[in-house]
Amino acid sequence: MNVFDIIGPIMIGPSSSHTAGAVRLGRVANKVIDGRKVEKLNIYLSGSFAKTHKGHGTDKALLAGIMGYKSDD
Repeated sequence: MNVFDIIGPIMIGPSSSHTAGAVRLGRVANKVIDGRKVEKLNIYLSGSFAKTHKGHGTDKALLAGIMGYKSDD
């Protein structure tokens, strides 16, 4: 275990759950896509993600993760 397992991820943005967490979700989508060409991708948000996605940067974080970026990029 390292210190980041306890205090959370290194991240850029206002809220770790809405930015670093969203990047992680986007990276999962990136792995599912697995290099295939995608013409359209629909993302449906619920709960607090839906309420605050633009203000907390969740929308940008999801796209960054889908493009392969990490939360500390």
